[in-house]
Amino acid sequence: MTTSTHSFPQGFVWGAATAAYQIEGAWNEDGKGESIWDRFSHTPGKVMDDANGDVACDHYHRYQEDVELMRSLGLKAYRLSVSWPRVLPNGIAPANPKGIAFYDRLIDALLNAGIEPFITLYHWDLPVALQDRGGWGNRDVAGWFADYAALMVRALGDRVRYWITLNEPWCVAFLGHDLGVHAPGIRDRRLALQVVHNTLLSHGAAVQAIRAAGDAQTQVGITLNFQPNLPATDDPADQAAADSALDSLYEWFAHPILRGYYSDRVLRYAGPDAPTIRAGDMSLISARNDFLGVNYYTVSFYRAVDGKAEQVELPGLEYTLMNWAVVPRGLTMVLHRLSRDSHGRLPLYITENGCSYLDQVGPDGRIHDAKRVEYLRAHFAAAQQAIQEGVDVRGYFVWSLMDNFEWAWGYRQWFGVVAVDYATQKRTIKESGYYLRDVIAANAVL
Repeated sequence: MTTSTHSFPQGFVWGAATAAYQIEGAWNEDGKGESIWDRFSHTPGKVMDDANGDVACDHYHRYQEDVELMRSLGLKAYRLSVSWPRVLPNGIAPANPKGIAFYDRLIDALLNAGIEPFITLYHWDLPVALQDRGGWGNRDVAGWFADYAALMVRALGDRVRYWITLNEPWCVAFLGHDLGVHAPGIRDRRLALQVVHNTLLSHGAAVQAIRAAGDAQTQVGITLNFQPNLPATDDPADQAAADSALDSLYEWFAHPILRGYYSDRVLRYAGPDAPTIRAGDMSLISARNDFLGVNYYTVSFYRAVDGKAEQVELPGLEYTLMNWAVVPRGLTMVLHRLSRDSHGRLPLYITENGCSYLDQVGPDGRIHDAKRVEYLRAHFAAAQQAIQEGVDVRGYFVWSLMDNFEWAWGYRQWFGVVAVDYATQKRTIKESGYYLRDVIAANAVL
C-alpha cells in the first residue's frame, strides 16, 4: 500500500452502485410485471450469447448477503434502482404489495448496516404494459412516471432521503430508440429526439411529485452520463474539430436542465426531427434540483480530417475491455464544466465510475485486478483535484458493486469490485474491493 494520503472532505459519501435488472433476477416472481428488458433479452439475437437477466445475481433472494458484503467493504452509501414493473406491474396503479415489500426490507437492511440508500427510480426497465402504450415516446409517460415516483416516496420516504429520477436518459433515447441496441430496440431518429424531451419532462414532473410526497429532508436530482470531446493532438485544427463535434450527452440533457432551453446547435442538428415542445415544458424541465448525479467512464477524441471532425482512437492509451479510453482528466473537466454552468450552486455526486477488465484468479485464489485498482486510484485523484479547485463534489459511487448482467453485452463484461460465479452465486471480493475498502476507511486516495 502506498503512503500517499490525499484526503477528501469530512462526510464525503463513498458508495457503490447497481441497477435492478442487472442484479435482481426473480424476473417473474411475486407478481412482478414484464419489463422492456425482459422482452428484449428474451428476443433471440438482441443480447450477446442470448443472455438475459432472469436470474442475474439473484439479489432478490440474496439481498441480505449482499448488504453484509457492502458492510464488510465499509460502504457509507448504496445506489440502487427500483424495478418499476416489480412495484407497478402494469406501470400504473394498482401497486404490487410484494414488490414494495422487497424494497422495504432492503432499505431496512441497509439502514441497519449503517448504509445510506440512494434510490434511482428509473434504470431502463420500463413496464411492457406502458411500452405497449407508446412508452417514452408517449408524452403521457411524464404523468405515469410522476405517479410512480410519488408512490415510492410515500412507501420509503420516511427512511430514504436521496432520490434520483432517471439514469442516463441519453441511453434511453439514443441507444433504445435511435440505434436500437438497447430495449425497446427501436430505430427511429425522430422518435428518439421526442424521447429526449419526454424523459426530461418526466424528470421535471417527478421532481414535483417527489417534493410533494416527501418532507424537508428529501433530496432529488437526476443522473446524466458524460463523455466530453477532446482533441486528438495539440493542433488547433483538432481543437476546432473537437469543439465543432456535437456533445449530444451534455447538450441534449445537461444544457436544458441547467439553462432552461435547448441550444440552437442541437435544434439545428435535429432539423425537422426536433421534438414537439409545449408552453411551460422548459420551465418544468429546468426546475431546481438538489443535486446532480454524474456518470463518467471515458472521452471522445476528434481529429480534423479534410475539414471535418472525425472521431478517432489514440494509440498508446490504455483501453478497457469495453474499448473505452482511460482518461481520468476527463472527469475533472466534466465536474468543472457542470460547476461553471450551475454557477457552483448544484452539489455533484459521481454516481457511476468504473471499468471492465477480464479478471484472473491467482494461484492464491484471490482476484488480482491491478488494472481496476489503478483505474479507480486515478479517477479518485481526478475527483479530488476538482474538489481542491473548488468544485462541490459530495460523493463517489463506484460502478459496480458486483459483476452483473451488462445489458447488450450479457455476461461478457465485468465491472464489479466483487466477482460473481453465476453458476453458484458465490461472491468473491476482488483486490479492487479491498482497495475501495481501504480508501473509504482513510477517506483518501491511497
